[in-house]
Amino acid sequence: MTKRTGAQILVDQLVIQGTERIFTVPGESFLSVLDALHDCGTIQTVSTRQDGSAAFMAEADGKMTGAPGIAFVTRGPGATNASIGVHTAMQDSTPMILFIGDVARDDRDREGFQEVDFAAMFTPLAKWAARIDNAARIPEYVARAFDTASSGRPGPVVLSLPEDMLRDEVEALDRPKVIPPAQPLCPDAMMTLTDMLRDATDPIAIIGGAGWSAKARHYFAQYAERIGLPVAVAFRRQDNFPNESPVYAGNLGYGPNPKLTQRIKEADLIIAVGARLGEATTDGYTLITPDHPDQILVHVHPDPDELNHVYRTDLPICAEMDEFAEQATLWDDDLLIFDAGKAAHQDYLDWSSPKPTAAKLDLGQCVAEMQQQLPADAIICNGAGNFSGWWHRYWKYGAFPSQLAPTSGAMGYGVPASVAASLRFPDRVSVVIAGDGDFMMNGQELATAIQYEANLLVLVIDNGSFGTIRLHQEREYPARLSATSLKNPDFATLARAYGGWSATVESTDDFAPALSEAMKRKGLRLLHLKTDVEFLTAAGATVSGLRSAD
Repeated sequence: MTKRTGAQILVDQLVIQGTERIFTVPGESFLSVLDALHDCGTIQTVSTRQDGSAAFMAEADGKMTGAPGIAFVTRGPGATNASIGVHTAMQDSTPMILFIGDVARDDRDREGFQEVDFAAMFTPLAKWAARIDNAARIPEYVARAFDTASSGRPGPVVLSLPEDMLRDEVEALDRPKVIPPAQPLCPDAMMTLTDMLRDATDPIAIIGGAGWSAKARHYFAQYAERIGLPVAVAFRRQDNFPNESPVYAGNLGYGPNPKLTQRIKEADLIIAVGARLGEATTDGYTLITPDHPDQILVHVHPDPDELNHVYRTDLPICAEMDEFAEQATLWDDDLLIFDAGKAAHQDYLDWSSPKPTAAKLDLGQCVAEMQQQLPADAIICNGAGNFSGWWHRYWKYGAFPSQLAPTSGAMGYGVPASVAASLRFPDRVSVVIAGDGDFMMNGQELATAIQYEANLLVLVIDNGSFGTIRLHQEREYPARLSATSLKNPDFATLARAYGGWSATVESTDDFAPALSEAMKRKGLRLLHLKTDVEFLTAAGATVSGLRSAD
């Protein structure tokens, strides 16, 4: 072995673990890492404009690849800004590693410049948070970080890096590439599940979440279609199952199809595959209650700690999603075909077909037009807000991955995620759907998109309001507006200032030609959609309706 700096050892480990791209806001606390990356020919370093955006991009990259997305930020403000991405990765079960430049070891516990106890700060937010004090142990820590982030229920890991440790020259033994252990399916569990299906009259599957992949999607679709099993997807997991499948029942979350929720309430057997059945998916743990009387729950999850964690589980199955789905497809079950899958899919088609409304700019019709003009594998990226409900309801999600949306409900996610998507899949169309309040959280990353020649189509839905909170405000305190109104810039002009192309759309008739013009171009394209705050949700909630109901 020859001596290397801690920074060089760290970069060498990232190369060994297969890292292709990191997202960062540069900081003086890890200058030595940036210097080591300078001569690294296999890792692209993407410099973003805000630390939270760097973390969002890493989280989105982890969602798309199934391997840990990587972000580097500096201590103090950099780390606190990046914490939103760590929280999102945890709630979304996304593999991610955040590296934080830290104060020198001899300066610790003096409240030095930007000093924070990162292990204490991030332990509640991450799967594992630690500090590397010995440069010779960097390979050990990095290998463990990749394994922890990827194994069981995927999630974020946070490692802090004292700046003097990164400059130490030591001998260190590299660790090989980590291969997360696979959790095979127990044959007895599959036999029991088959027996349960034989006894069921109204079964339904709810899928999505931890460890889902294109392979799992493919095989589970084959299985569900063979037996006619209706399949619903968890909140913001709509690309986890083919939307065109004859048994696809639609999505759960905010504003779901009432016929779907009724079907779940009446189900005698619920098969949850990968989904945590969290608050958004279950409407506050009421659609499926933790004790779910008169219903049998089968829960398939790659992490044993998740099974029986919240829900009484009649049949817990610890298995990787692709292992379970493949074995289910190959299982000789001799089951009768259920007719509920076909009926549930028809309910979905009826619900997801937009009907014209009185809105001057009808977002449902805009989604339908996008479906006509955009390729089927377009990647839809959005943050939090009622604006996303039109796409959740009406958009038919294509190949996996094609949906980047935080189940954590984080605002400002769409633009950073779309930049990551464009860099990961440069030949696919990456689309940002952002509300006006949502866009202003991280809209500065349009500069990053321009710098790295990302191919982005951005739709800013501008109703001059924090629409989701306005909805709750009108419901609880009608006509008493407080803190929800927004005075916005001209988003079309802003996009041109960054170097992109833009157009303003104020009516439904204007949308199709503006979109067509945008699709003729490459690079950054932004459509500023000026909408009426009267129309609050895709489910039909209006300001006047909420006020008259009081």
